[in-house]
Amino acid sequence: MVARGTRWLAGAVTLACVVLVGPSAPGDGLFAGALPADADREVMPNRVMTWNICNPCEVSNVDRAAEIAAYAPQVIGLQEACVRDVERIREYLESLHGLVYHVEYGPVLRHWGRCGGVPWSPGGFGQAILSAAPMTDRVSVEYPDGGSEDRGYLAVTTTVGGRSVRVFNTHLAQRRQESVREGQIRVLASAVSRYDRAVVLGDFNAVPDAPELAPMWELATDADPGCRPPADGDCEVTTDWQSKFDYTFLRGVTAREQGVRPSAYSDHDPVRADLEPAPD
Repeated sequence: MVARGTRWLAGAVTLACVVLVGPSAPGDGLFAGALPADADREVMPNRVMTWNICNPCEVSNVDRAAEIAAYAPQVIGLQEACVRDVERIREYLESLHGLVYHVEYGPVLRHWGRCGGVPWSPGGFGQAILSAAPMTDRVSVEYPDGGSEDRGYLAVTTTVGGRSVRVFNTHLAQRRQESVREGQIRVLASAVSRYDRAVVLGDFNAVPDAPELAPMWELATDADPGCRPPADGDCEVTTDWQSKFDYTFLRGVTAREQGVRPSAYSDHDPVRADLEPAPD
């Protein structure tokens, strides 16, 4: 009876922990063992990537890590990111793919329904930046008006292609909230304008010729060489609804190549850009 009671108590505690921890990406089981690692890869030192990983979505962080590893970028900007999911993605990138990243977070809200945790300490939701090189001077800003949901940007200084670069990662207000995005972009553009060399990653929730994007186009160009306002017909689409919402804005930096990788793991596709290396 004692052994049976002990087993019952242990099972009850485990169940309570699962309930309290809350939502989790499928495939990241509480007792999942390590999977065999594939051949170790090396990061591409000139490559940056932006990806809205979709939240809440029924996607395994193992799959998300594999999607990132296929690019092996030096810097990754993630939007709609739960801290707990990013921690697991980072662990899988190292254990399964041999890719080691530093991480900085820019949570704009804490919500148990989105990111789990416990009711009195819900998980953080917002932006994250992964970088193969150390990051400094982290700044996380919440926009004064987020629209229907809190939004903001995260900025760090790190190394891309052998050069020190200020990297921004943002997620703007949802569609049909043009006036809100206009105010958000004014805040973002003001911060970007202080740097001679900057990379601005993110989901802007606006097509290239949207009027609210004008301040960004005045400061920077997108890594997609054919994508310039007023016409956006030559832009590679980045979403399931066949629009370009995801950008790699470059200021004082030029792109050698840009590409979009169709993904089954989000309603946005990962976008990568290979930047010109530092001059000798």
